[in-house]
Amino acid sequence: MHDKTRGTVEMTTAMAISGTIGWFVVRSGQPVMDVVFWRCVFGAITLLAVCAGLGLLRGAITWRRAGIAALGGVAIVINWLLLFAAYPRASISVATAVYNTQPFMLVGLGALFLSEKLTATKLTWLAIAFIGVVLIVQVGPAATAGTDYMMGIALALGAAFAYAVAAIITKTLAGTPPHLIALIQVCVGVLMLAPLANLSHAPADARTWVILVTVGVVHTGLMYILLYGAIQRLPTHLTGSLSFIYPIVAIVVDIVAFGHRLQVPQFLGAGAILLAAAGMNLGWSPYRWLHSRNQSAAVK
Repeated sequence: MHDKTRGTVEMTTAMAISGTIGWFVVRSGQPVMDVVFWRCVFGAITLLAVCAGLGLLRGAITWRRAGIAALGGVAIVINWLLLFAAYPRASISVATAVYNTQPFMLVGLGALFLSEKLTATKLTWLAIAFIGVVLIVQVGPAATAGTDYMMGIALALGAAFAYAVAAIITKTLAGTPPHLIALIQVCVGVLMLAPLANLSHAPADARTWVILVTVGVVHTGLMYILLYGAIQRLPTHLTGSLSFIYPIVAIVVDIVAFGHRLQVPQFLGAGAILLAAAGMNLGWSPYRWLHSRNQSAAVK
């Protein structure tokens, strides 16, 4: 199979898997802390086997880089905790849409800590995403099933910020095998959450264990393997465009499995956020489009 075709299949599969995680989290019926703990446990087992098979457990990373990866792991675990807690409060659809503000938080952190330039185009997309969040917030809890709607929005924004922090940290680890970074991150999650998880009252039914193992093995181990494989094979613009399979699948799952249909303002807000995120990731410029249109009009 051609590298680009294989990468496209891997990225599409990874994003489709990511889009279904909300269903597993909600259906597990477990406290968020426990879900994330077991995700880290089963994810660590899967990634440990992969890293061992690839020969990455000896000399592939320095202690300093391992420490940086561990710091990123703290941010990733916080990201999972906040996002999973947002699902039952704001719905999977809304939480996922708001979570997709992460590219803008990453841009802001990059400007603060990496001296990256803020352009008029980036600020425009940021403004559009902000309008989207405002539209979603304006619906209010009265129009939704949950009474903690605003808390769900806040948790999703917090999850996006935590992801952006993890991404900034991971940028300093260029050249380090990504599977090994992911292994360190989930191991950090196990250590972080072991004292907090409800281990004395573990699930007693097989169905719950199947869900938890799936979240760890499929949504963490397998998803990371597919994602990193795709990133290595695909150009950035294609990786960015295929990443929007994730929120689309999540919204469809929410509608089909839980009957959560977006109100008109929520739909418009989610669309604005996803459009802005696509524009940011794919390098679209509304000003370039306007300039081209004006030139065409002048020629006529």
